[in-house]
Formats: sequence, C-alpha cells, structure tokens
Amino acid sequence: MAIRRKTKVDSGFSMSSMTDIVFLLLIFFLVTSTLINPNALKLLLPKSTNQISAKATVSVSIKHYPSKNRFTYHLNGKETPIMFNSLEEELQILLDDQEDPTFSIYADKTVPIEQVVNVMNIAKRNKYKVILATSPE
Repeated sequence: MAIRRKTKVDSGFSMSSMTDIVFLLLIFFLVTSTLINPNALKLLLPKSTNQISAKATVSVSIKHYPSKNRFTYHLNGKETPIMFNSLEEELQILLDDQEDPTFSIYADKTVPIEQVVNVMNIAKRNKYKVILATSPE
C-alpha cells in the first residue's frame, strides 16, 4: 500500500522582502551622502541673510594665517594648498567641460577683500560665474 502525500514542499524563495531591504538601503545612503559637508576646511564665513540656491561645481577656499600673514588656496576643500599662480590653470581644467561654469569662494572672515577680488578677477577673465559663500545669520 503506497501512501502518497498530496502536498508538496515549495522549494522556491520569495525575493520581495530582499528587494525591499535593498531599496531602503539605497534611500538611506542617498540621504546620508547629501548631508556630508563638501568643505573639510574649518572656515569662519561671514554672515548673511541671503542664501543663493545655485549649485557650484567647484569650490575655492581661502584660508588666512594672521600670525604668518599668509594665505592658502584650496580647491574643493582639499587639505593640500595650491599656489595662487596655478589657481587659474587648475580652475580651467576643472571647469572646462562645464556648460555653465560656476565656482564658489569660501573665505575666512579675516581674509582681506583684496584676496577675494583676485579670485573674482580669475572668474571675470574666464567668464565664470562666482558665488561668495556665507553662513546664515
């Protein structure tokens, strides 16, 4: 007498819960990656009530060392400074393929306006748009 089972065990695996987890992880990483501050340099920016919504692709940071009366220029928040003489060339390399080339200037409160104007003159010569970064009041 052969007794057979009428129900068979399903050996399949449902992927719906796995795709939900992957989707949630993707959203989590997208949200957290936009919260990361692109400027690693600690700068005390001047305060302003106006905030612009335009996005700059490149940032130029000007750091002032009053004890040495020295200024350093940093591209995209990198720790390694570059010389002012090579700043224009580096900006041209980074902004050459951009449709609407824009860069932002992050300057310490103690940086004389002359140094900021020198960077703005680079933008004027190359027809770049400039955003002067400030911190909200």
